[in-house]
Amino acid sequence: MIGEKKSSKKIGVSKDFPDHQLYGSDLIAEALREQAFPYICLNPGASYRGLHDSLVNHTGNETPKIITCMHEEHAVGIAQGYAKITDKALAVAVHSNVGLMHASMGIFNAWCDRLPMLILGATGPLDAAKRRPWIEWIHTTIDQGSIVRGFTKWDDQPASPEAAVESIRRGVTLANTAPSGPVYINLDVTIQEQEVVVRPKFDHISYFPTPDHAEPPKAALAKVLKILSRANRPFIFCGRGGRSETEWRNRIKLAEKLGARTTTHTKLPAGFPTTHPLFIGETGWRLNGPVLDAIRAADAILMLDWLDGGNALKLAFPPGSPRPPIINVSNDFHIHRGWSMDYGGLAAVDVSIPTVPNTAVTSLLDGLAKPAPVQQLKEWDVPLVLGKGEIGVMDLAHAFFHASKGREICLTSRPLGWPLNANEITHPHGFLGHTGGGGLGAGTSIAVGAALGLREIGSRRRAVAILGDGDYTMGLTAIWNAATLKLPILFLIVNNQSYYNDEDHQIKIARRRSRPEENALIGQRMQGPEPNLAGLARNLGLEAPEPITDLANLQSAVIHSLDRVENGAAVVLDVRVRQEYVSNAMVEFS
Repeated sequence: MIGEKKSSKKIGVSKDFPDHQLYGSDLIAEALREQAFPYICLNPGASYRGLHDSLVNHTGNETPKIITCMHEEHAVGIAQGYAKITDKALAVAVHSNVGLMHASMGIFNAWCDRLPMLILGATGPLDAAKRRPWIEWIHTTIDQGSIVRGFTKWDDQPASPEAAVESIRRGVTLANTAPSGPVYINLDVTIQEQEVVVRPKFDHISYFPTPDHAEPPKAALAKVLKILSRANRPFIFCGRGGRSETEWRNRIKLAEKLGARTTTHTKLPAGFPTTHPLFIGETGWRLNGPVLDAIRAADAILMLDWLDGGNALKLAFPPGSPRPPIINVSNDFHIHRGWSMDYGGLAAVDVSIPTVPNTAVTSLLDGLAKPAPVQQLKEWDVPLVLGKGEIGVMDLAHAFFHASKGREICLTSRPLGWPLNANEITHPHGFLGHTGGGGLGAGTSIAVGAALGLREIGSRRRAVAILGDGDYTMGLTAIWNAATLKLPILFLIVNNQSYYNDEDHQIKIARRRSRPEENALIGQRMQGPEPNLAGLARNLGLEAPEPITDLANLQSAVIHSLDRVENGAAVVLDVRVRQEYVSNAMVEFS
């Protein structure tokens, strides 16, 4: 058995595994089990037929248990959603070069989202003499990892079962070490299917822990403490961070000790409670309104692994203009590559702390003498949805606000055009951010993975994915896994029957060029016929009432759907809305 600290056992005599001839893929399946992966997400493929057999017949389809997906991109998206909840890698398997190409956009999303996962691939025999005619020739690739090397932390192609065990151990450690990211391990069919004559000995898995985060450098920490202790109007960009409640509370404590105004990024998971009096509002890459005013009024700025911090600073303080001392906490530079520019602009800062935010925040809390005043949470004043007729995006945001108030929910996504400050977020699982890489079609599978992660950690929260109709239809079949896994989840579709982001771009281009704006919808609308989203959902095993088209029925429909989800159902609610984006925030802060 892999990982025994004392003597090795004879082939097939392990108390954990059946008494049969061992194959290379059996050792690989054992290596997955010792990592305690509860699941492995996959779309079946012959290139890893040996591993599939081992997962079923050697480790008994337990730890990991197979989640059969309808597309490799869904398998990766489920692992991404799971990591958004747990901060831990899940296992994925993709078939050969074609499966990896299918999965590549999902891998890019996870990379940009800085989330861990272990992706196992496979290839036909590199030894040409062992390849089956045609099929194993087109499914054999030299350096298959090069397909995703630009957006993975590490990849490998081990040449023996023993080496594959080491690769999995190394890969999981790398994936889970911040800055996190996906890793890819390619398994030759030959090593999966070779007989193991003598069970090899391995060191116990406990000898390969995930490293602790680096402590802040003493000199830099002292400088930061001096800056923040003197500040009267500090500002905190609450960027990337883990999902633990301890980390969440530490950020709140730090802001309260400093009396610092805070903001969060619409593309990132929840970084600070939106009901806290120090919260000034959400922002995207555009800095404006009260958020920009508070940044420019600050006498010290602390950036906690902010998304594209360099360009945010340029927008707030153009080069050459006065600015306060700026502190950047991030170790993201460790994985900046040349293929993708996802790292954003180079941040011009006064002090850099090269570690994860929570480690730095903990050190700052220990070093600050300022007492923290008692804070009273805000009550948001949001009007009820009244009237009848067509539904606007802001109407839906208001209806969802009231229908979800007081419920424990986890927003797995919000669509483009959703208003800022539209949701009360009071928990690190309250909002999980964007897809990462902006890949359309990922919202459904990420939501399924998040719902799975919530169940795995024993949370009472219910996953809610607010999705555009384009994102939903492109990733539609992933919702089937919500049914197969019996996950409570709501897919709330903001259905404008258009790929409206591009329609909006066409409107702007037409105006700029003095051309007809009414032509902007050509090649953008989902019409002739309109997809029956409710019918498709029902055919995939979910509940789905008829589409909501009248404002008069909106509030009750959202309440009913959330009630059903609280009772364990998987529901799709199709809400037809105007073709528009909301430019105003739902709640204004000052």
